[in-house]
Amino acid sequence: MRKLLLNTLFFLGLVSCKSPDVESRSYHLMLQSILDNNVPVLSVAQLKDNKDIILLDARQREEFDVSHIPNACYVGFEDFDLASVVHLDKHQPIVVYCSIGYRSEEITRQLLDYGFEDVRNLYGGIFEWVNQGHELVDNQGQKTSRIHPYSSTWSIWLRKGEKAYQ
Repeated sequence: MRKLLLNTLFFLGLVSCKSPDVESRSYHLMLQSILDNNVPVLSVAQLKDNKDIILLDARQREEFDVSHIPNACYVGFEDFDLASVVHLDKHQPIVVYCSIGYRSEEITRQLLDYGFEDVRNLYGGIFEWVNQGHELVDNQGQKTSRIHPYSSTWSIWLRKGEKAYQ
């Protein structure tokens, strides 16, 4: 019960702002221009400090296989199916991410509409996670610096990590 209360206070207190800081002002401005900003968000700093969440990766399988945030579960975007998450506790804190937050914003919205109570979109996505120097793992669970940049257009927002399409 104490753990649930602490998680609830954490999310209510720290996630109330709509635009958490990212390290690059130009990245922040780009995110503000493409995101709807109509779902709750969580910053990379807040995610790093909270281990009691379910992490869902809303990128494509090939992106996830190159690397992902440790302990993340693949749910995809184009092939996302609510049936893949019905087993999750609707009261458990969930954070959804993709490359920059666009695809995960949509999955976050779907989860909230489905009745999940505590779902957040990772502001800046895995790109911001990497840019702030946090760890990635490959599909074997091994640490890696490789990250799928989604496309050459979007790769400009990756300042760290080794860009790898496969």
